[in-house]
Amino acid sequence: MKIRSSLYYINIVIILSLSVTLSLSCESANSNKPLPNSAVFITIFDGKTFNGWKADTSVWHIENGCFVGEVTPSKQIQTNSFLIYNKSQAGDFEFKAQFKISNGGNSGVNYRSEELADIPYALKGYQADIDGENVYTGQNYEERGRGFLAMRGQNAVINNSTDPFIIKSIGNSDSLKSKIIVDDWNEIHLIVKGNNMQHYINGILMSETTDNDASSSKLSGLIGLQVHVSKEMKVAYKNIQIKIEKP
Repeated sequence: MKIRSSLYYINIVIILSLSVTLSLSCESANSNKPLPNSAVFITIFDGKTFNGWKADTSVWHIENGCFVGEVTPSKQIQTNSFLIYNKSQAGDFEFKAQFKISNGGNSGVNYRSEELADIPYALKGYQADIDGENVYTGQNYEERGRGFLAMRGQNAVINNSTDPFIIKSIGNSDSLKSKIIVDDWNEIHLIVKGNNMQHYINGILMSETTDNDASSSKLSGLIGLQVHVSKEMKVAYKNIQIKIEKP
């Protein structure tokens, strides 16, 4: 579960209390623009069914060619709920999708992850973080693990579980944030090879992580889309594609 400061949660409550709608239509001026397709990328969501995926369908549904995850005041969840791609696992891969998230929403793309035996639709592993306020969008966060690995604007090298991460800058976090479109569609692109993980939003590198920690790093696993425990949120994903280089 993501670790958030008390001030962050207070701000989210204020924002949600002032919001009059969480309409997150899958249609917009650029909603029909497809992601680039090629012989090496395959589409893993047909826009109509859950074929190849599993989820709590009280949380996730399909709407206008999109996967939509939603939490409302009358439909709450107790733990983060994932829409899990279970047709294959990914080692070295590239992942592309478009996403749109409500103000105050909290989501992300998990990868090289494993299911928890005691909690349905829960994953543990790396996550390309996404949130409606774009405080954390683009960072690398390890769900149910070590927490923040590389914040937006950072290139982090992790050598072991005790020494501090080696941090280099790849850009100013606020400047990178300005490249993320608010209340509309954005493209996420993950390039994961060996122990190196790059997170791109709209073609711009947001964070990079090299995980040399043999005791905690993962080289393959499941991919999943997250709905985070919250008072109210909505997130949509479409045009989901993957290129798996190593099972």
